[in-house]
Amino acid sequence: MSSRTASLRSLSRATATTTATSPGIRLFSATARRAAPSAHRALVFREHGALNDALSAHTFRALSPPGPGRVNVRVRLAPVNPSDVNVVEGVYPNKPSPETLLPPDSGGTQDFSVAGGEPVQSVDGGEGTGEVYVPGNEGVAEVTAVGEGVSGLEVGDWVVFAKTQPGTWASARQVGARDVIRVDKDAGEVTAAMLSVNPPTALCLLREFVPLKEGDWIVQNGANSAVGQLVIQIAAQRGIRTLNFVRSREEQANNALVKHLGALGATHTFTYDALADRTLTAHIKQLTHTAPPRLLLNCVSGPQTTGLLRLLGQDAQLVSYGAMSKQPLALPAGAQIFRGLVARGFWMSAWYAAHARKEREALLEEVVRLKLEEPRHTVFTVQAGWSDEEAGRRVREALGVQGRSPGGEKVLLRVEDPVV
Repeated sequence: MSSRTASLRSLSRATATTTATSPGIRLFSATARRAAPSAHRALVFREHGALNDALSAHTFRALSPPGPGRVNVRVRLAPVNPSDVNVVEGVYPNKPSPETLLPPDSGGTQDFSVAGGEPVQSVDGGEGTGEVYVPGNEGVAEVTAVGEGVSGLEVGDWVVFAKTQPGTWASARQVGARDVIRVDKDAGEVTAAMLSVNPPTALCLLREFVPLKEGDWIVQNGANSAVGQLVIQIAAQRGIRTLNFVRSREEQANNALVKHLGALGATHTFTYDALADRTLTAHIKQLTHTAPPRLLLNCVSGPQTTGLLRLLGQDAQLVSYGAMSKQPLALPAGAQIFRGLVARGFWMSAWYAAHARKEREALLEEVVRLKLEEPRHTVFTVQAGWSDEEAGRRVREALGVQGRSPGGEKVLLRVEDPVV
């Protein structure tokens, strides 16, 4: 947990020296924090498939100096979100742009053009040439070079990515300066790496659909997910009471989870299995009779979510932001006709696309001020000394099918530049 105040506009400056290699381009000097890398590495997929089957690691040529309006960054940490898993599987609406492979020792000029004309870097497949995709929709990176005409960014600054699907599962990227937002280093790597997706999602879910006030109740499933834990914390800060539902586990593990969510501010936590007992429904109705819940947050779908509808009051909203069960969501016509139930969807990428940069920055600033506790996590480092073959194998083993650790913690990736 990072309890230190972090402002997007209160910035710390790097002390590394810089040198001009050409007009308007500022780079790390050879005597700065580290020598310029001779190559970088990315986790990629060529074809859609299961995470532990489709991913591989590939080394690519060191980034060229950034052109006008662009910056080079070293990715410090990038999370594995459920949407990233869905991207690799091919079931997510957004996906990275295809990138052309260029090995470190290839001649000629680095080609930064891809379909659609959006400049990106190229990666080396190690197995010939062709197009690959680099997953990763968020992360924190450090600026290593600044192109001509870029203002407000300096070498050493930390940034998060403002563009959809920037491909953060890599050691380095070249991006447009407009596609990153500077953040204070006091936020810490883990908080900054997960700043732009889950916390804003939780905040928007609580404020954009039902006007909530202190003392109100909400219901959510997937309460132990990253977003679910953040919803609990934000709601608790505002005096909003939460009914949280999780899947059944072994008794000791279930008790530990209930205790953990309670420490975050959960009012009550139940299992889906317990909901099958009608006495629980009656108990919840009694708890909430003065302010029946009018908001149900859904990231699971399937029949278990349908069962939660009976806990809602009149004119409630069901807001879906995920479907981790990969099952359809059935809505009883009676709930819609007689109780005024409204079903909505929320997608953070669509929110970003519909709002100006200043609004996006303001949202992230608000998130930072909340000082939310980081979800349980583990960092997996793709080590510099590993070959691409070993790196790919270890990543596939570590992420499995769902992209989570064996203990269920969120995984964050640190991809080091390879030794070549």
